[in-house]
Amino acid sequence: MSNSTTPADPEGARAARLTIWSPFAFRDYRLLWLGSAAYTITAQMAVLVTAVWLFEETGSAARLALLGVVQLFVQIVALVWGGTLADQFDRKRLIAAVQAATFAVLTALAILAVAGTLTPWHIYAATAVLGVTGVVSQPARGALTANVVPRTHLLYAVSSDNITRQVGSILAPLMFAMVTERLSLTAAFVMAAVTAIPSVLMPLGIRADTRPAREEGVEVTGGPREVVRLAWEGFTFVRRHRLLPGLYLLDIGMTVFTFYRQVLPALASGLFRGGPGGVGLLTAANSLGSVLGSLTVVRFERYPRKGMLVVYATVGFSLAVLLFGTTTALWMGVAVIALMGATDGVSVTMRETVVQIETPDAMRGRTVSLGYLAAVTANNVGTIWVGFLTAEIGASRTMQIGGLLSLMITFGVWRGVAGLREYRDRTT
Repeated sequence: MSNSTTPADPEGARAARLTIWSPFAFRDYRLLWLGSAAYTITAQMAVLVTAVWLFEETGSAARLALLGVVQLFVQIVALVWGGTLADQFDRKRLIAAVQAATFAVLTALAILAVAGTLTPWHIYAATAVLGVTGVVSQPARGALTANVVPRTHLLYAVSSDNITRQVGSILAPLMFAMVTERLSLTAAFVMAAVTAIPSVLMPLGIRADTRPAREEGVEVTGGPREVVRLAWEGFTFVRRHRLLPGLYLLDIGMTVFTFYRQVLPALASGLFRGGPGGVGLLTAANSLGSVLGSLTVVRFERYPRKGMLVVYATVGFSLAVLLFGTTTALWMGVAVIALMGATDGVSVTMRETVVQIETPDAMRGRTVSLGYLAAVTANNVGTIWVGFLTAEIGASRTMQIGGLLSLMITFGVWRGVAGLREYRDRTT
């Protein structure tokens, strides 16, 4: 089957000057964008409200680190399954179904919070389910972009997708800080559930054929054996690719010793003596930096050495993490964490664009899922590392060590993967 309804390049599109707004000319992309924005706010609100509630309830950075342990176990299997599902079933319906489960879990947490019966074990259980729903939907969401915009618009669409995530990540912590300061933490649980509703409805309005391309005669069963076979096929494609292994290894290297987002309440307390308001401000600054990074990266549309751009961004991120560990004033922490977001935004946008360009539609869900698998595994290991190390040696030393280790790994990947140095984008 071929995706005959994938948008064709508009006449003269290559000659016209494309901008970050160009993908919004397509109705289906606008719907995807709206659903993604709602999901981003929901996901960020869920992370913040569960982490802050757990830290205030237990006062333990180690208990926050256990959130990473929970997610590490559930997300690996879920991502493998999610990638194969995205290459077998209608991607928009898959996203809607998974987000409906997210809404149900957040609603349950809100009810427990209102009733005053919420416990840490509820948070861990919900984190496990939300970890599964989040990663199962991501491969389908990532693969769907190429179904609703033409190839000429991909870099701009991916940049817009990342900006969408980050704008949502700015709004969510600001909303969280406002609601918790003016109302209560319980009200934030309710808000997280409400914001999930558009992420369920918007994908269903997409008109394009969002079923993945498949060879004629291929039977779709979704059984365990087929999942394993298709997952291995995707892994083999990535492993043999000249560039993708290097991109994924860079992501792992920059994250596994530095991932701070779920333990930010402990870092904010240790570095700046900040409470929920400080956590919200730092999170918003990080997301604002990522928006600026994504806006900057479109200036490099015609720069062919896109693999090296990821290397440069990773080096910048590592140095920023090292600097973050030396800050003691909140205003300086806000500035440095914005720089961390900017370099991460460049890395993420360029990496996801190359994956879209280099992967055929029939393989895209699995390839995207392997990228997310590398990312979320590194995120969860990073949460465990940063959380437990912060509890042992303090926030400042933890971030300094993480920055140094990230630099070392980046240099090793650059030297070891020739594809990063040699890759040239032939579409430029």
